[in-house]
Amino acid sequence: MSTELPDYRDTVFLPETDFPMRAGLPQREPEWLARWARIGVYDRLREKTGRKDFTLHDGPPYANGHLHIGHALNKVLKDMVVRSQQMMGRDARYVPGWDCHGLPIEWKIEEQYRAKGLNKDDVDIVTFRQECRKFAEGWIDIQREEFKRLGVTGNWANPYLTMDFHAEAVIADEFMKFLMNGALYQGSKPVMWSPVEKTALAEAEVEYHDITSHTIWVRFPVMSGPAVFTNTRTDVVIWTTTPWTIPQNRAISFGPGIGYGLYEIIGRPEESTLTIGHRVILADKLAESAFAQAKINGPEFVRRLCDVTPDDLAAMTCAHPYRGIAEGQGEWDFDVPVLPGDHVTDDAGTGFVHTAPSHGDDDYQMGLKFGLPMTYNVEADGTYRASLPLFGGMAILRSEPDPKNKRNPWDGAANVANIKALAGAGALFAKGTMLHSYPHSWRSKAPLIYRNTPQWFAAIDRKLDDGLGNYGQTIRERALTSIRELVTFTPAIGKNRLQAMIENRPDWVLSRQRAWGVPLTCFVKKGALPSDADFLLKNPEVNARIKAAFEAEGADVWYVQGFKEKVLADLADPQEYEQVNDVLDVWFDSGSTHAFVLRDRPDGSEDGIADLYLEGTDQHRGWFHSSLLQASGTKGRAPYRGLLTHGFTLDEKGMKMSKSLGNTVAPEEVIKEYGADILRLWVALSDYTQDLRIGKEILKGVADSYRRLRNTMRYMLGALQGFETSERVAASDMPELEQWVLHRLSELDEQVRAGYQAYDFQGVFQKLFTFATTDLSAFYFDIRKDALYCDAPSSLTRRACRTVLEALYDRLTTWMAPILVFTTEEVWLCRHPGADSSVHLQDLPETPASWRNEALAAKWEGIRQVRRTVTGALEVQRTAKVIGASLEAAPVVHVTDTAILAALKSVNFADLCITSGLQLTADPEPPEAFRLPEIPGVGVVFEHAPGQKCQRCWKVLPDVGTHKHPGTCARCDAAL
Repeated sequence: MSTELPDYRDTVFLPETDFPMRAGLPQREPEWLARWARIGVYDRLREKTGRKDFTLHDGPPYANGHLHIGHALNKVLKDMVVRSQQMMGRDARYVPGWDCHGLPIEWKIEEQYRAKGLNKDDVDIVTFRQECRKFAEGWIDIQREEFKRLGVTGNWANPYLTMDFHAEAVIADEFMKFLMNGALYQGSKPVMWSPVEKTALAEAEVEYHDITSHTIWVRFPVMSGPAVFTNTRTDVVIWTTTPWTIPQNRAISFGPGIGYGLYEIIGRPEESTLTIGHRVILADKLAESAFAQAKINGPEFVRRLCDVTPDDLAAMTCAHPYRGIAEGQGEWDFDVPVLPGDHVTDDAGTGFVHTAPSHGDDDYQMGLKFGLPMTYNVEADGTYRASLPLFGGMAILRSEPDPKNKRNPWDGAANVANIKALAGAGALFAKGTMLHSYPHSWRSKAPLIYRNTPQWFAAIDRKLDDGLGNYGQTIRERALTSIRELVTFTPAIGKNRLQAMIENRPDWVLSRQRAWGVPLTCFVKKGALPSDADFLLKNPEVNARIKAAFEAEGADVWYVQGFKEKVLADLADPQEYEQVNDVLDVWFDSGSTHAFVLRDRPDGSEDGIADLYLEGTDQHRGWFHSSLLQASGTKGRAPYRGLLTHGFTLDEKGMKMSKSLGNTVAPEEVIKEYGADILRLWVALSDYTQDLRIGKEILKGVADSYRRLRNTMRYMLGALQGFETSERVAASDMPELEQWVLHRLSELDEQVRAGYQAYDFQGVFQKLFTFATTDLSAFYFDIRKDALYCDAPSSLTRRACRTVLEALYDRLTTWMAPILVFTTEEVWLCRHPGADSSVHLQDLPETPASWRNEALAAKWEGIRQVRRTVTGALEVQRTAKVIGASLEAAPVVHVTDTAILAALKSVNFADLCITSGLQLTADPEPPEAFRLPEIPGVGVVFEHAPGQKCQRCWKVLPDVGTHKHPGTCARCDAAL
């Protein structure tokens, strides 16, 4: 008779699933993208009626170049917002958009012309603009596919483009509202100007880099004032880092609160060029450094004579250092007033600021305050006007980098010529160089200059005539009220940043001297001055004609011969008006998107206001800023109720990404190696309110987290194989362990919804990941494997476990769907394989309030603490190779707390500890008992489980071998 025991492996209910362990995301994700397009997921979501509107308005990326990792971060965050809001019961629409006008595209077309030896100015402007349009269209198609590959849902079939005819018509119409409400004016003031691109730039188009500049200390001879300053040669000494602006000087500014002194030169070393007996006025705090620069520092060279008061300074006038230098031309033969200025400090220099109103904002404000004349000495290409004495035609900036010092952008001609001229006139007190931060064009990377030019501005402190004064009478008032009262900021610090920018900003420069953009659709009266009441033509019928023409033919029609005559016919004499041909700042384009997207589109917003704008922190001075100003001028308030900002992407070392450093991470490469879900998971795992790091090692860690989570989902799918609704057990009839899991689901449901509502994707995923890996894989699944594998199908414990697994599956799959869009779809289709099925058509399932049980949770917290001690004791025995598995043990557990002991006795604690037996006792723990210091009052004494090993469930029990089926325990015998 054979003693060999039967093989019971086929009788055990092991998990079965087609869900693969290896994800293969790079290969499989395109299949799901195609499927979503085929079944029309986005459009089907729009068919869900009766839902509250939620609109995330897309900040338009620029239609030029492949996507970088910052684009991916931005679009994935937007997608998580839209999907989570939709699944929480909102009608969350997403209309992607593109910025299409502007200098980068125009620059590309110009480069193509130059490569062919052509001049852009010789080409018909409409033809040129059409080439720009075609260029933008090509990149939109490329970027659209790259965004879709990230798993981003939205109305990709019908995005918004700022170059669409309707968009151009609305942008022009929004501009004409500024014309009609009084915000628009033409002024001549210094703006940041790119000599390379020959246009004004907005602050948002500027980046800062370190450069080396010449620094000069210049003597301005005192011509009139108190006698003590005129009876002996006395100079006011200024300091500047822009020698090229000296020909434009019209005043000297001093600080009324700064202490000044009169200093006499009483000696000089050989290397100094100063004259003994001359006197100079300097800020006392800066005198020593100024004299040191002039190589005469020390009591043997200089003595202080007396204080110089603000009244003394205000009574002075000086001569320009170039007075008389251009013989017979009189260019600089005027008096230079000395004026009080609040902007003057004694942090550096001399305490006196050389003031050229045409080349700096502080200087310009001084000019307005004191009636100083403006100069027009600098041409669009950054050269002096040809007729300027001594310096005519000289360039301010280098046309090529200095091979010896790449940080020096200043051309030898203008700066060096001025320094030499000052030295020749005896006006150069000292000279040097300094390294400092300086504005550059973010497109051409060339340095900028402040240059006085006629430009069109929106006045942000002028009372507007538009009847939209609920939140203020001016653009600035409305913008600040919106920030303080109407907008929620995520993170909250964004409020202070945007508010400070709006509080301190000057008027908005609207005009650009370029070709590719929406023109400033206005007409000016010939011969009239900007200050004249009839300077601008303000006619609603003319405006309506312009808008209608743009709707029909696009903004190109503005440049067609005869357009002025057509729109002015019967309304104004075309011969009396000139047509403006500047184009609008592209930030006005994107700032107007609320009007042609949120207001005008059927899938826009119900009230024309977005629930959320979401962009990088740089957009406080960019799109957030321009949208706020633009809407405040035409809508009377901010176009958004919420602003969310994220940080920049850095490499693993925290360095800024740069092609030259070779540390960039391209989304395409990440997707090719790992799949888009890994990139999305990187976003969810990161704190987007700070700068985010990414690189190979970080992505490996993300992939490992994904693998662990995928294994949890795979196990759940396998354990649910063949689950029928008839198996379900009511929550009240379940064992306590299952009731505890349902309680945890109830807690998580609240936390997940709150997290998604607060856009806290990191918090949501961390909670779900911890739950899946700690509460489930390492605790619940580990405990219930025995019942799932070995209990009879009719077992209450097994049925309750499978019922809970279904609830887990439904919630984990949908809760993670906004983050892992591809993986959760795969998980969903394993149980819902219908042709039109998709997890992205689901809402987050409602969780019964009855599942919440705080008393049970507190009880199970205590049970899990004791279990940790038991698990620790068994691990010691396993490490010592006393046992191979915990089922070989039957420990004695000493518990001093009577309430916890009662709780342990109310459950099958041996099953919870995955042991074959277990004894609970209130007896004092013996010295040899295992303890954990953080869990007092619990001690565990190891004992071997008595009996034999069941060949089916592997428990070691005394009754094994006494039943019908050989080698089984009573439970397994009954199951068989």
